[in-house]
Amino acid sequence: MKHILLKMRRVFLAGFFVCLPLVITILVFRFAFRTLDSLGPTVTQALIQVGAPIPHDFQIPGLGVVTTLTIVFLIGIVTTNYLGKKLWKFGEDIVTRIPVIRSVYTGAKQVIDTFATNTDKAFTKVVMLEYPRAGIYCLAFITGTTRGEAQEITGENLINIFLPTTPNPTSGFFLMVPKEDLTEMNMTVEDGIKMVISGGVVTPNGGKYLKKDGNGEKVL
Repeated sequence: MKHILLKMRRVFLAGFFVCLPLVITILVFRFAFRTLDSLGPTVTQALIQVGAPIPHDFQIPGLGVVTTLTIVFLIGIVTTNYLGKKLWKFGEDIVTRIPVIRSVYTGAKQVIDTFATNTDKAFTKVVMLEYPRAGIYCLAFITGTTRGEAQEITGENLINIFLPTTPNPTSGFFLMVPKEDLTEMNMTVEDGIKMVISGGVVTPNGGKYLKKDGNGEKVL
């Protein structure tokens, strides 16, 4: 019975972590739609006062949806040009000076920036390595090949990896690891991030991965 309950709990948490981002997005937009829809009567009265031939109980259908999408689009336009970026940065500087709001805003921005980034370009592959000691394994993401001074000093074939923390993958460690110490996983970067955030609750299906043979070479 205990085993069944633990399995049910694991499955429930897996579904919870998968649905959470979608639910938050829906709730935010729902709140915005309803708030802006409530402005309908005010807009109607303003139009009547300027002489618009419309009834007093007139409602503008879809006002909340259209207004929300328009605001998001305009913010996108503003933040993608030079002046808009400066204004946005000025506003952020003000927000980050407020003690309580600063912590909430900064944390939320870090998470959003992480998932807004094209992970296919930021992280190329998921790897597993023994860290912080032999016999303990962790997931990490390859960010590139070590070059320059670090490569020259060590004389080894080093790989740059990012080792994220759980449940906030925006923090972690940058490590330069010998290629032979890494085991390349078959899972996608997206699946790897989900596994890290959920603390292993969300685990992708098994598949082929690269193993090490007796000579330390990696083979399928």
